[in-house]
Amino acid sequence: MADGIGPIEAFNVSDPELYRADSWRPYFERLRQEAPVHYCADSVHGPYWSISTYELIMQVELDFKAFSNQAKFGGIQLQDIAVDMNRPSFVSMDPPEHTGRRRAVSPMTRRSSLADMADMIRERTVSVLEGLPRGEVFDWVELVSTELTGMMLATMFDYPQERRLDLIHWSDVATTNINAKNPLVKTEAERYGELEAMADAFAPLWRARINGEGFDLITMLANSEATKGMDREEFIGTLFLLIVGGNDTTRNSMTGGLLALHENPEQLAKVRDNPDLVGNMVQEMIRVQTPVIHMRRTALMDTELADQQIKQGDKVALWYISANTDDAVFADPYKFDVTRDNARRHLSFGAGIHRCVGDRLAELQLRILWEEIIAHDIRVEVMGPGGRVYSNFIRAFSTLPVKIAA
Repeated sequence: MADGIGPIEAFNVSDPELYRADSWRPYFERLRQEAPVHYCADSVHGPYWSISTYELIMQVELDFKAFSNQAKFGGIQLQDIAVDMNRPSFVSMDPPEHTGRRRAVSPMTRRSSLADMADMIRERTVSVLEGLPRGEVFDWVELVSTELTGMMLATMFDYPQERRLDLIHWSDVATTNINAKNPLVKTEAERYGELEAMADAFAPLWRARINGEGFDLITMLANSEATKGMDREEFIGTLFLLIVGGNDTTRNSMTGGLLALHENPEQLAKVRDNPDLVGNMVQEMIRVQTPVIHMRRTALMDTELADQQIKQGDKVALWYISANTDDAVFADPYKFDVTRDNARRHLSFGAGIHRCVGDRLAELQLRILWEEIIAHDIRVEVMGPGGRVYSNFIRAFSTLPVKIAA
């Protein structure tokens, strides 16, 4: 083929190297044009279908009766949850089980709750920005993205701030690809051993908050009718869902957004000239970054999609990263445009009943970060390409070297 990527029949877009090397774009361009519902017969995850267009992904997202998230069918990633290590959480459930469990934690991200947290988030953001080195290279991922999300995670769980990096560690353990060159854990057993330790750390906090009135996720879970009787397996699954959900979208969009502005300085100039654009810029950052690369569903029945016959039990991958660059929805989709009029239509948070419950909190943290960077006229220069994580699930950065003028 002229594009050098071979016949479409051989495409396996579940290969994590495509995302570590940031070389995924031509594959999805071909899939959207030629095979929007594409069958990969052979991968390390077994055979699976790829859904690559915005319209078809939305169709599957909204049809939970035909396409399931349930852990017992394998869960939300192409990599199946091991049967003997099943850690269900509400994202890997369908109604009616899903409904009450999601409702248990939703007060955290109501508009009124976010308004109450905004001053605290702004104060912390200013403190972090003021404490950054000037005139020397440092890692943006470590000192900004990880630090801000770690503080927010600790607040959400009312977990000790001095131990907030525990939460980042468990998030990374939960999502690390054990086939990477230097994985955080090397086996599934080691991964779940770490998550057992996470549960042990949270268990006394849970017990202390039964019948409590605090405004944190553990108190909410410990006192909701839908969740207070969770067994240990669901407790572990729910903890790592909420920790990963509260960490990866925000942390990696903080980094990916900075890189997008570095690569498009004229867009940053627009925002400096008109700070009212920050809110829309944040949506565009989340679209371009697409921190969750895919979500998986399992077909509950034989069904037809775009003239393809999907069988009961088949794996179906929803490639958000492709939906967010679908030129049928987003004009000039690879362009980072802070004035894009439909940036908010991105599918980075999913859609329907499984849309990310913390989307507004992520948006708030990102908006405040860039409002303060611009208000304080902080000029951040990216000093190198940084490192991307080997994963087909989380589009993450391991490092990004930067420098702020003295």
